[in-house]
Order: sequence, then structure tokens, then C-alpha cells
Amino acid sequence: MRLTKRSNIAMRILMFCGVNDGQLVTKSDIAKACNTSENHLAQVINRLGQLGYLRTQRGRNGGLRLSRPMEEITVGEVIRATEASVPITECFDPEENTCPLIDACRLRGVIARATEAFYAVMDKVTLDELICENDGLSALLSMPLSCDRRGAVA
Repeated sequence: MRLTKRSNIAMRILMFCGVNDGQLVTKSDIAKACNTSENHLAQVINRLGQLGYLRTQRGRNGGLRLSRPMEEITVGEVIRATEASVPITECFDPEENTCPLIDACRLRGVIARATEAFYAVMDKVTLDELICENDGLSALLSMPLSCDRRGAVA
């Protein structure tokens, strides 16, 4: 199983915001720390905001932060939300499926069970489990606390 870049970036954004919980962070901050482009980030940030994971604040002192507690965000739900439009294989996409074996193939059921097993594991992992007491991650993603980013989010 391979996840899309969108899911990878989504988890990086959430981990960055979690490590810097209580601070507003910017796309630029995340892009530098997570080695990704601001263009990719903007699309994923927008989607995470729509899904209720992030709260954004516009303006000169704007930025973003988690909108839910870290212990309420599971890796499984984030991946499901960001991978929803990508079928695991062709046969799971009724509009694009061209496989002539679909009516007799047992592999599809095996793939479905394996995918559910993957999500069952990911559903047990919360964002705080990835971040809390992870000194290595904190060292990589922590920003210095700055006065202009402490304000409450409107």
C-alpha cells in the first residue's frame, strides 16, 4: 500500500502544529521544516481546515493551529479523509475499472480486508502519541515562541 503525497503532507502539517501547540504557525514555517512547497501545503491546509483539523487566521499576524485536541485526532481518520478519492486498486473504482476478472476475482476481497486491517491499526494511533515525549521530532519541528504569534485565534 502506498499513500499519496497529500496524506504525507497532511500528517507533517498536523505534527508540526502539534509540536508547536499553542502557537500560530505559518505555511512558510511548515514548508521549511517539512521540506515541501508552499503550493502543496496551501491545498492540504485548506482541506484540513474544511475537515475541522485546523483553524486559520488571516492577516499580518496570521497563521494556523490545530482546532481539535491532539488526542482526538487519529492517523486513520486523517488518512481516510485525505485518501478518500483514491481507490486502492482499479477494481475499487466502478467508473475506471477495466479488469475482466472482477466477477470471479477473490483478490479484491483480500485487498479490502488488508486495507481495513491497515486502517484498524492507524485508527488506534493518535496525533499526541506521535508527538508527546518525542524529543527527536520536537528538535526538528519546534519553533521559538514569539510574541507576534501567541494571539488567540478568532
